[in-house]
Amino acid sequence: IEIPKGSKSKYELDKVSGYLKLDRVLHSSHTYPYNYGFIPQTYCDDKDPLDILVMTQVKVLPMSLMRARVIGVMRMIDGGEVDDKIIAVSPDDPSVSHIENIEELPAHALLELKAFFEDYKKLEKKEVLVEKFQNKEKGWKIVSQSMVDYEAYMKKGPVAV
Repeated sequence: IEIPKGSKSKYELDKVSGYLKLDRVLHSSHTYPYNYGFIPQTYCDDKDPLDILVMTQVKVLPMSLMRARVIGVMRMIDGGEVDDKIIAVSPDDPSVSHIENIEELPAHALLELKAFFEDYKKLEKKEVLVEKFQNKEKGWKIVSQSMVDYEAYMKKGPVAV
């Protein structure tokens, strides 16, 4: 986890130092609706690990590892580039541990996610488009491909950025 739910701070793991750095403070009045981070040992087209939102009733401290059950994916375009977000629940939180697939979420939870990601960069004059939500099978396909891409990336020898 990089960003706890309820935060206006956008943290990112610095690939060179290994430390968590403050990327920016959100320009909008929005806060992250769920804990946000990445799946280790994955690699995506944006040259970052695969993003994940983990639904739980608690804030999780930045740089914490946590178990997560993939329930779906939010297909998103950020600045003209694909930027998928895996949607997961914490199997260790009884308030969400029963959820197996994204279709089980209340419609409002999906509207909240869509609204957050489409609005949180507007005041920076950046456009984000949430295309659609898809089920856990599609989510797992994206996770699996990002793991394959990570292995290929590591075989080439990563270049520090």
